[in-house]
Amino acid sequence: APRMAAVAPPPPPPAPAAPSSSNGSGSSSTFKPPKPPAHKQLERLKPVAQPQPAARPPSFAQQVLQPVPPQQLMAPPPVAPPPLRQQPVEEYQFDRGEQRAPPTEPPLAGENVMNIVMVGAECAPWSKTGGLGDVMGALPKAFARRGHRVMVVAPRYEIYDDAWETGIRRIFRVMNQDVEVGYFHAFLDGVDYVFVDHPSFHFRAKDIYGGERQEIQFRCALLCKAALESVWHVPCGGIAYGDTNTVFIANDWHTALLPVYLQAHYRDYEQMKFSRAVFVIHNMAHQGRGPFVETEQLELPDHYREVFRLYDPIGGEHMNIMKAGLQFSHRIVAVSEGYAWECQTQEGGWGLDAIIRENTWKLRGIVNGIDYQEWSPMTDPHLLTDGYTQYDMETMVEGKRQCKMALQKELGLPVDPDVPLMGFIGRLDYQKGVDLIRDSHGWLMGQGVQLAMLGSGRADLENDLRAMEASNKDKTRSWVGFSVKMAHRITAGVDMLLMPSRFEPCGLNQLYAMAYGTVPIVHAVGGLRDTVTPFNPFENSGTGWTFERADADQMRGACTNALDTYRKYKPQYRELQLRGMRQDLSWDHAASLYEEVLVAAKFQW
Repeated sequence: APRMAAVAPPPPPPAPAAPSSSNGSGSSSTFKPPKPPAHKQLERLKPVAQPQPAARPPSFAQQVLQPVPPQQLMAPPPVAPPPLRQQPVEEYQFDRGEQRAPPTEPPLAGENVMNIVMVGAECAPWSKTGGLGDVMGALPKAFARRGHRVMVVAPRYEIYDDAWETGIRRIFRVMNQDVEVGYFHAFLDGVDYVFVDHPSFHFRAKDIYGGERQEIQFRCALLCKAALESVWHVPCGGIAYGDTNTVFIANDWHTALLPVYLQAHYRDYEQMKFSRAVFVIHNMAHQGRGPFVETEQLELPDHYREVFRLYDPIGGEHMNIMKAGLQFSHRIVAVSEGYAWECQTQEGGWGLDAIIRENTWKLRGIVNGIDYQEWSPMTDPHLLTDGYTQYDMETMVEGKRQCKMALQKELGLPVDPDVPLMGFIGRLDYQKGVDLIRDSHGWLMGQGVQLAMLGSGRADLENDLRAMEASNKDKTRSWVGFSVKMAHRITAGVDMLLMPSRFEPCGLNQLYAMAYGTVPIVHAVGGLRDTVTPFNPFENSGTGWTFERADADQMRGACTNALDTYRKYKPQYRELQLRGMRQDLSWDHAASLYEEVLVAAKFQW
């Protein structure tokens, strides 16, 4: 019978330096969560008393310094008691506002249905700094539509009105100190969202990756340990996930410790033998580097610590958390086929290219999708006011014309539906290539172009945006900061979207643009090369314009071709827009490809 965690398990026997468990009542004096304002206080859930299941076999936390004798491992397993009768979901009340109806049709995944646990430092709409938040918010829903049981584990940065306290509290050993955490739970769109609650996460929503290096490392290690134990202790829908047929998906270096802890703390001790870990590379540039001596704080045996050691000519000898995650994961996914290839090069591997090449047998590139519930010109709620309008492929010409005029009016630009309007949306840093736009700004103004830009980041680049607007107030508007509403409106209102990124693992803005009938102009790198097909006027094919080098002259050449087509060949330009809108850019296709990777990991021993 599958093991499940009791709602109020008895305390385990003490073990030296072990992350022991607190009881279900949360009575430990080491941590008390901050009390929310009176109007947002959450009702504490009272679990329904249940018979105690058989004791869970000792975990690593109870076995540290006390390895299991070989003769014990060879002994026959005890006879499992009959399965316990589970309390109905309505009695436990973990799913406030949404009950789980039994499926009426066979799942799309067929016999490949499994438990999927996605772990990340951010998850839209609760927390987001970039594309990772969108992936964490949308991909799990696509998995659920295919019939999988899906959990998302992310930190609880703020008070989330739709996430309820479970009453489950656990104590972990993190960086040589005992840390108590709580779990909050929400069930939305068929997905269990579990939020790890600890003071180190509080009020970090606006600065998720901020703080000193060891502060960030502490939060990441805590998240990984709490995620691994969540499958035992958080009874989503009245029953915990358990470790049978379970695959964890770790995203970027912030969760790269998860595959390491899964192996070192569980599988080496005959625990979670049927769980697997898949690691997804969203950005190779950030790897969790630090002095090697800091591996002493990770609660790992010496032979595991050596896996973190990396020497490269620039960084010297150091600890590299992503390197260990790559080594111990059962499968690796890069967020586009082009990026999977780039990660194996010296330029794109950022010191880990040799490690990637050694593990190409378990590497695959899968392009991200977009969530049409949020990004669709037919249903976009941000296009219902201020003169904007929703549109589809049949009304695209009139709809985009109206949105363009509304955007010009809102930004204070001269209202002219015939003038070409270009846009830029993104983080202001070296990667995104906004300096190429700055260096080409005078030329663009000479071409009679209007320019709308939205972004925040490096202070010098923010000042460059302000300077561009100040020099051409009748043609340029720069919104320094970020606004979800304005991002949607710029995507709908501009004719072309500039994405001159120096490297782009996948990119989402070009996908949003094509879904809205906006033509992307991109540097042909990573996921941009995979998703934007160069326009061919002779065959009347393609979905945008590309340039081969991150160079201002190259970008101006692509812009010249785009402007000529826009002004002189209207029918071909309309077809170009419609080809972009006709594509299936949904997460459903990407989820089916991810499923193949998860199945391969499942059968890897």
